[in-house]
Amino acid sequence: MQEKKVINIVSNRKASFEFHILTKFEAGIQLTGTEIKSVRENQVNLADAYCFFGEDGLYVKGMHIAEYRQGSYNNHETKRDRKLLLNKSELRKLKSKVKEKGLSIIPTRMYISERGFAKLEIAIARGKKMFDKRQDMKEKDLKREIARDSF
Repeated sequence: MQEKKVINIVSNRKASFEFHILTKFEAGIQLTGTEIKSVRENQVNLADAYCFFGEDGLYVKGMHIAEYRQGSYNNHETKRDRKLLLNKSELRKLKSKVKEKGLSIIPTRMYISERGFAKLEIAIARGKKMFDKRQDMKEKDLKREIARDSF
């Protein structure tokens, strides 16, 4: 059996610090020609991105894809809203979960699938409180100290 060859473009490290990740979904993303070329060059930033429901589906807002250098006048807007491609059943699940208080949909990672399509991993997440963040920082520092002492 062949292993899947997935090229990881970018991860949203800020999301794991700011949110408790509950469930993850894989979504396709509608991109133009110059956008996919910039994605393949790792010119993507997910730090301030979030997802919302528009009139005809789920969109990602705040995702920055840099302009393609050889794009000339055909270049895209860097921070436009991009539509996510999901099944109707997945959209229904996401919509019902987001109606709960305190839950939101955030992008956690972007990658190129083995078939060459850009995919966005989105997650239903609950925001962390300040004491949760401090606890995570303490655990991270403790792990770093243990790793340093073991060498």
